[in-house]
Amino acid sequence: MAGTRDIAGPLLLIGCGKMGSALLGGWLDQGVAADTVLVVEPAMAAENSGLPAGVTLLATADDIPAAFSPAVVIFAVKPQVMANVVPIYARFVAGGAVFLSIAAGTPIQFFESALGAGAAVVRVMPNTPAAVRRGMSVLCANDQANADQRNLCGSLMAAVGDTAWLSDEGLMDAVTAVSGSGPAYVFHLIECLTQAGVEVGLEAHLAARLALQTVAGSGELARQSEDDAGQLRVNVTSPGGTTQAALEILMAEGGLQSLMTAAVRAAEKRGRELGA
Repeated sequence: MAGTRDIAGPLLLIGCGKMGSALLGGWLDQGVAADTVLVVEPAMAAENSGLPAGVTLLATADDIPAAFSPAVVIFAVKPQVMANVVPIYARFVAGGAVFLSIAAGTPIQFFESALGAGAAVVRVMPNTPAAVRRGMSVLCANDQANADQRNLCGSLMAAVGDTAWLSDEGLMDAVTAVSGSGPAYVFHLIECLTQAGVEVGLEAHLAARLALQTVAGSGELARQSEDDAGQLRVNVTSPGGTTQAALEILMAEGGLQSLMTAAVRAAEKRGRELGA
């Protein structure tokens, strides 16, 4: 993960919902000084919700001090409100800020149009395991973002997990379909494995515990192992045994691979529709 030496502020975080809060927590854990972070979040300000000590919470962009010059402006708001929110921050282009967006389906071209010529933009697709510092974030930058700005944005996302870069923004919808939406697929697997356990006679609480720990432990084993997932599957499958009997169902024509591919294709298609 990134170290504080790699993350230079000041930082302006627009929106502090679940993902924004996860990012903020990761930055502070990595040693970013709280007093270098400003958060614009009307809902939290209205409720007087607390942020970590030292972080400044503002209700609107109008409350940002005139002398404040962020190194990065992070847009962590819903795609539906981007058109109203983004142009407000165009004044920071002249100060050399890079604009980092986590919005699914919102292309770099949108930010270039909304912010004006010369805006340095980095688009990123993170996922919800960022909340426990196990996220996967894939980034893509426009030509205006220089090497230092790209490195800074990469370090911000590395504070909450692993990172990768794309040169072809057209693949971001595929990334969204695999890793952005992917945690929901895994959670549903836990649900399905739990229910299957109940249907073969286990009590619901025990089935849920077995399913959750099995998925969590298998994921960690796969992360640490030098073997790929296919080999790990082979390692646990004894010829003629119980695992093989189950895999003959899951790996049959129309089985799990077909379902997963169809699901990812549907998510990728929807991402393209949202960005159209």
